[in-house]
Amino acid sequence: MDLLNNIFNLKNRTYIILLIVFWGCERQTPQKEPISNPKVDSIKELVNIAKTAKELPLQDKKAYLTDAEKLTTELSQDTVQLKQLSEISLAYKKLEDSLEFRRTNTLLLKMSQNLNENTVLGYSHWDLASFFNSHGVTDSSFYHYKKALKSFEQLPADSTSKSLRARMYYNMARLQDSYKDYLGGEISATTAIKIFDELEDNYRLYNSYSALGMLANGIGDSDKALKSYEKAREYLDKSTRNNKVDLILQNQNNIASVYLNTENFGRAKQVYQQLLSSPNLKEEKPETYEKALGSLSYSILKADNDTEKANELLHEAFMFNVESGDKYDRARLHYYNAELSAAKGNTEEAIDEAKEAYAIAKETYNNDRSLDALRLLNRLDPVNSQSYFEEYYLLDEAISEEERTKRDKFARIRMETDDIIEENQILAKEKQVWVYAAMLLIIFGIGFMAIVSLYVSNNQLKFRQKQQESNQEIYNLMLSQQGKFEEGKQLEQKRISEELHDGILGEMLGIRLILSGLNNREDQASIEQRAALIEKLRELEEEIRTISHELNHASYEKFHNFIVSLEDMIDGIQKSSGISCSFVYDKKVHWDSLLGDIKINAYRIVQESLKNCVKHAKSKNVSISFQSMDDNLKLTITDDGVGFDPKRKKKGIGLRNIISRVKKIKGVLDIDSKPEKGTTIKVMIPAKYVEFEISDKTEAINV
Repeated sequence: MDLLNNIFNLKNRTYIILLIVFWGCERQTPQKEPISNPKVDSIKELVNIAKTAKELPLQDKKAYLTDAEKLTTELSQDTVQLKQLSEISLAYKKLEDSLEFRRTNTLLLKMSQNLNENTVLGYSHWDLASFFNSHGVTDSSFYHYKKALKSFEQLPADSTSKSLRARMYYNMARLQDSYKDYLGGEISATTAIKIFDELEDNYRLYNSYSALGMLANGIGDSDKALKSYEKAREYLDKSTRNNKVDLILQNQNNIASVYLNTENFGRAKQVYQQLLSSPNLKEEKPETYEKALGSLSYSILKADNDTEKANELLHEAFMFNVESGDKYDRARLHYYNAELSAAKGNTEEAIDEAKEAYAIAKETYNNDRSLDALRLLNRLDPVNSQSYFEEYYLLDEAISEEERTKRDKFARIRMETDDIIEENQILAKEKQVWVYAAMLLIIFGIGFMAIVSLYVSNNQLKFRQKQQESNQEIYNLMLSQQGKFEEGKQLEQKRISEELHDGILGEMLGIRLILSGLNNREDQASIEQRAALIEKLRELEEEIRTISHELNHASYEKFHNFIVSLEDMIDGIQKSSGISCSFVYDKKVHWDSLLGDIKINAYRIVQESLKNCVKHAKSKNVSISFQSMDDNLKLTITDDGVGFDPKRKKKGIGLRNIISRVKKIKGVLDIDSKPEKGTTIKVMIPAKYVEFEISDKTEAINV
């Protein structure tokens, strides 16, 4: 039975092909005016059947395309043949036949390059870029968008070629946004906007401004993002697109996402409510409805602390998500549910929801949501906070490394493509010069040889001069970059020097003083004290390792209890030196919520001051006070030592380090000291506290 069906299908297909060819031949009337090529008409009919005949099996559709490709080989190798082969290649892409699409596309690239047909060459690179993008190979996609752009730039400057160039810039900007190459993406999007504005293409201006908004949102410039989205809405209102209503909803969602990311929850709530009030949104755009519903629930939770309403909306969003099967967005809903449970006081439930959000985010490669979930777990589960922090740190490093690699690839692609184009242009110019020279030799004879030779030599001299200028610019740029590198290196050396001097040397001084006193004692208390000091040395070893591996201020985050750390350090110096130390602080201040920069630098200022009291001031009593004054913190350290002249020009490294650390935290330093009358150090520090950022993924916009 299957054999009979195959024979029947084969006969039908053969009959259709013969009918198409016959129909094409019948159209060849004996008119003097040129008519369409019958083979081209036959190819178009075969491709159209393969693309539109829904009742045909996939194998038969591919067979029609094979027959169409055979007919293209009978055409002369010119633009007509390339255009027909391009339609066949696109048909394979639509049928999701990757092998045949790649084969025909490769053939197209080779033929169009040989024939110098930049239009087909550009479209072929565009098709391949779209193919790689749909399969997640973004670096290859960017490469072929860049190649398509260069091909379209070779075309005469008319409205069509300009539009094609701008569309390539737009697609490149979208890819650059996906790997956080915000500067490069902004340049691409701005270039596209300039061209579309000249062409008065309102719809694509909407797309380009939306892309610019996404890039600004990614870099954290919320004002620019909102302005870009508002500008996009203006052009959308001017456009005549059939899906205009859907695009308006998309624009509203993008604006709401900016407010949500910047924690302007009240404004985000208003925009999401306006979005959800759109008629038929639930029925026609269930995915958009679900995303907006989840975001609204979170906005209400944060803006109004209305846990009941937030729970109701979030439950409905979960129901829609289960129906759609969108696991990528489900991680976001579990994260919101974790925040909701935490607000209710259900810590265990909140931890479970955060873990579920993290598991789904890892499964769907949702890196931003994975980082959010780990931050939340670190806050909710203090017992396991260290493991969450380490996992967060490793994931953040891996993501950053991947993004750096992609940005470097994009930069190399831009550079390599530009170099190839420049070389081709130079070769083309040189070829043109020689052709003109040969023509002049033939027409005007040997008498003009000297003029032609002089002309060629002059051009070569100009080229060498431009090349030398370019080389000089590159050399100057390298010198500038080397200077910046050395400057950064010196700053890092200074920072590490401060850490070693203020932290490690102070600790080792105390240990050395105590060990000197215990050196000849063999009683049990001395043995135990020596063991404690050995453990202290091990901690110093760990601190040195932390400083040497410090990335992204990792060591700044090790003060989980700031006041306890200060008390331990002061108590250690008091025991090792014999100085009487008193420490008072304002118990109303949330010390552990201070920014890491403030905690580490304040800690080091106190440590360095006490070390100076031991080594130089010969103090007997020291008092330390840490109080709150309006929006500032006041740190006061007073000793009864020998004092010094603070106006002297030469300052020790310890005092220079204190001055440097006060500048780092934008504080104000006041030193009051006189010989034999002690010293008082006062530091006014602006109080700044940790805030967690919440990111959200905006919807993609296709050109």
